[in-house]
Amino acid sequence: MSDTGRTTSSAPGSTPVTRRAARTTAPEPTGWVGWVTFAAIMMLMVGTFQVINGFIAIFDPGYYLVTASGLAVTVDYTVWGWVHLALGALTVGAGLGVLAGQTWARVVGMIFAGVSLIVNLGFTAAYPVWSLTVMALDVLVIYALAVHGREMQL
Repeated sequence: MSDTGRTTSSAPGSTPVTRRAARTTAPEPTGWVGWVTFAAIMMLMVGTFQVINGFIAIFDPGYYLVTASGLAVTVDYTVWGWVHLALGALTVGAGLGVLAGQTWARVVGMIFAGVSLIVNLGFTAAYPVWSLTVMALDVLVIYALAVHGREMQL
């Protein structure tokens, strides 16, 4: 018998049997699909939190204990709020795309997680614990999407 897709028969006079080539079947997803799903869910959560953080910065700049001049990048909290709001909304969209197995969403997700790292580094003086938490989650998202994101497409 052959595994190349040829018609073979096991006994004289029996009906021919066609075997599928082994290379036409897709590989089974591994446990890393869970990491990619985790990354997508983290993107949804972090994006939502960024949106909330953006609304706080836009509507209540007095919420933060540090003045805008104490930040790494000296801009008004309203500007920071719009940056967080836009970044959060785009990250939520990319997270939904990753859950759907879209390649573009993996690439966009890694880019937004990198931008989020930089933005939260600049925002650390105003909200240190949260900024460091988001930065750690961003690193996990980048790792999961870069190394194992392809398995979500299976």
